[in-house]
Amino acid sequence: MQTFEGTFVAPQGKFALVVGRFNSFVVESLVSGAIDTLVRHGIKESDIAVIRAPGAFELPLVAQRVARREEFDAIIALGAVIRGGTPHFEYVAGECTKGLAQVSMQYDVPVAFGVLTVDSIEQAIERSGTKAGNKGAEAALSALEMVSLLAQLEAK
Repeated sequence: MQTFEGTFVAPQGKFALVVGRFNSFVVESLVSGAIDTLVRHGIKESDIAVIRAPGAFELPLVAQRVARREEFDAIIALGAVIRGGTPHFEYVAGECTKGLAQVSMQYDVPVAFGVLTVDSIEQAIERSGTKAGNKGAEAALSALEMVSLLAQLEAK
């Protein structure tokens, strides 16, 4: 039986962080966590690009343009959508998620999902580096693992 499993080592990889600026007080912690994780796993800072979009809703189009360039081994989408009193949350979170998945499939590139979709500011803060870890760092690990896994599958 063959087993394929990615590792957190991709020293030759190039990574694009596609970042929604809205809720920047949370998002900047996600960006720092992702960059720190990539660097700690052997990625040179010169192989990391940060591309900023206005918000989470715009991330799929920006990710699509980045993927189309075929310059990066993985895209890490980072942002924060915090529920309010209107249905706006569902629209933004749903379309962002769906759009990023479409980019991954259309361009055959891993798109790691580090977009917080939370009910409160407190939950966003917890997931950006306090009680619940840093989801930006977790998304970076996912990207590293996917680059490694896809390289293994391509080699076989």
